[in-house]
Amino acid sequence: MTISFKDRVAIVTGAGGGLGRTYALDLAKRGAKVVVNDLGGARDGTGTSDAAAKVVEEIREAGGEAMANGGSVTEYDQMEEMVAKAKEAWGGVHVLINNAGILRDKSFAKMEPADFDLVVKVHLLGSANCTKAVWSTMREQAYGRILMTSSSTGLYGNFGQANYGAAKLGLVGFAKTLHLEGAKYNIRVNSLAPVAGTRMTEDIFPPEAFDAFKPENVTPAAIFLVSEDAPTNMIVGAGAGGFQASYVTMTKGVALPEGERNAEGVAAAWGQIIDRTGDTVPQSGSEQSMGIMKLLQGQ
Repeated sequence: MTISFKDRVAIVTGAGGGLGRTYALDLAKRGAKVVVNDLGGARDGTGTSDAAAKVVEEIREAGGEAMANGGSVTEYDQMEEMVAKAKEAWGGVHVLINNAGILRDKSFAKMEPADFDLVVKVHLLGSANCTKAVWSTMREQAYGRILMTSSSTGLYGNFGQANYGAAKLGLVGFAKTLHLEGAKYNIRVNSLAPVAGTRMTEDIFPPEAFDAFKPENVTPAAIFLVSEDAPTNMIVGAGAGGFQASYVTMTKGVALPEGERNAEGVAAAWGQIIDRTGDTVPQSGSEQSMGIMKLLQGQ
């Protein structure tokens, strides 16, 4: 069955190039009215350009409907204004893809606090600003599909990206909580960890891999994760036509008797604590406490 976004309004941040552009083009091709948001800055977040307007032009030339927005995700009032304009023109906002991002890569020893602060501000707080700007609308219309852009760096770490990794795993926690708070309003929230050859990664990939990991190969996962029949609370990896799911799991663990509740007791039981036999995927934070209570009750 063809996935359609007819009568849906979508906002894609950082959509002036790379992944965001391919998301915006595909959404428009499938019938969505698209807000193409992009400050148009360089990879490190400096400067501006007319990148968003060019993507809007592409969409319109293909017969789609779109508007450009040059607001910064770090400014909540600008995101509120963007949502207000979308609602004024098209009546609502049904899809939000938080994709805007910058890089300030350095080893932590050499990283300035300002570089840590700005990366977290753009990726994590920027996504919070955009999401907050659409949240009440999605609750009122009892429909919303939100996608956070996480990263393998956030999930598993990557040398030289402490700021980026902190922001990207923060987004997973943000998504997991919004999934719980949005469930009764038919708001589904997922996280995507893309691997793509874009302006952000052009000096990381060798040329042959850069071509294999073109942004268009990530787009199918993003589009599915904001579709009407999308799952929720998922972390999906995508790149070069490969698709994966990642999970935050919890081992059964061990309950130490009162006399052994010390560092030495933890050390002695370490093998049991990390044994993944029968591990679970908690659906909320309370399951950690519940798991401990079960252990204490000898279950």
